[in-house]
Amino acid sequence: MAQIRPFAGVHYAKQPKGDISSVIAPPYDVLDEAGRAALRARHPQNVVNIDLPYLPAKAAGPDEVYASANVTLNAWLRSGVLKKDSRPALYPYAQNYERSGRIFHRRGVIALVRLSPFGQGQVVPHEQTYKGPIEDRLKLMRATGMQLSPIFGLFSDPRNEISNLLFQRLSKPKLSGTLDHVKNDLWSIIDAEVENSVIDKMESRPVYIADGHHRYTTALQYQEEARQQAGGTLPPNHPANFCMFVLVGMQDDGLQILPTHRLIGGLENFTIDAFRAAVAEHFEVIEHLASPAQIPSAIEAMSDESAHTFALYDGTTQKLYTLRLTSNDPLKTLEPGQSQAWRSLDVAILQRYLFDEVLQPKFAGGKELTKGYTADPKAIVPQTDGAPYQIALILRATPLHALEELGKHGEVMPQKSTYFFPKLATGMMMYPLK
Repeated sequence: MAQIRPFAGVHYAKQPKGDISSVIAPPYDVLDEAGRAALRARHPQNVVNIDLPYLPAKAAGPDEVYASANVTLNAWLRSGVLKKDSRPALYPYAQNYERSGRIFHRRGVIALVRLSPFGQGQVVPHEQTYKGPIEDRLKLMRATGMQLSPIFGLFSDPRNEISNLLFQRLSKPKLSGTLDHVKNDLWSIIDAEVENSVIDKMESRPVYIADGHHRYTTALQYQEEARQQAGGTLPPNHPANFCMFVLVGMQDDGLQILPTHRLIGGLENFTIDAFRAAVAEHFEVIEHLASPAQIPSAIEAMSDESAHTFALYDGTTQKLYTLRLTSNDPLKTLEPGQSQAWRSLDVAILQRYLFDEVLQPKFAGGKELTKGYTADPKAIVPQTDGAPYQIALILRATPLHALEELGKHGEVMPQKSTYFFPKLATGMMMYPLK
């Protein structure tokens, strides 16, 4: 099961009042050019300067951009902008935010987790990975010798034993920063008794990757390169054998999963009547009497609907439709090799049936669909005006227990199956690999 350990992290030197709001950033893969520029304008030493040296995100750039990121990183270390702690620690990490009129508190800990190949150890994936993002992150990791942002991992903690151990005696945070209306607080624990107790309790629990599959795969490749350079073996405690995680209990009250809705373009001759006829074997399609202004609230209300309820927004007619599944297992003949748990996922039904069997062959004119993603219901109407998206397929959130169920079968979900909210902040802590 999970082997975790403390480490001496690299972080921003303490700012006035401990506030590092101006230098932290969202995860690299949610940023575009405008987002990166806004962060750079916020502060010249924002972490985005080293964490996202090339755009578009998830694509590998030329070697010189990663070398430049390393020059910047080392300049910040020499000048004291960044500092490395003098001794290993566990780093409790809390995020406080408001959503739908309620205040939430999510508690976790930044620690190292021993690497293990997917399916062969204590770290369980749930999404597929792709070559481009791995190549980009690997070039950055090679150049800087640093893991710049943590993987988001979940573990079962039904009685909050580990969270309570970590947070019971904390005082003022070591560092704090607010990003996108989420307050991020970081502490440091160097109490051997607490560390050993947390490490012992984690040994019986697998870690499920919530976010960061590409970065974890990158760490595995970096480890293999280090092994080859060392002649085939690495000492057990070599830094490349570990990966920095934020570990959060699955039962934490502040842990939320949002659905990632699909935006679709490239359709030809699409009408709701033709779509209704195409899916009649498995779905009932009902018009939802909501004006465009009411659609965001109607989408948010979908969380109260029964399982396997989808919605479709047609940007041409500005109408919303409810799609209710009328058959028990629409993927049984299409994916007989997959488990019942996988075939029951809304995201699997959407991808394997609605995309692959209906929209792509019947409404795309032999071309690839144009696909986009959003977790924001308010973004759907403005983005489905025909350029580049025409319709949106709207989902309910993937249930958390699905990660455990698929882990038992060694299966992964389609891409963009989960959106854990809020995102972790990059720049709170870094892990030196050298």
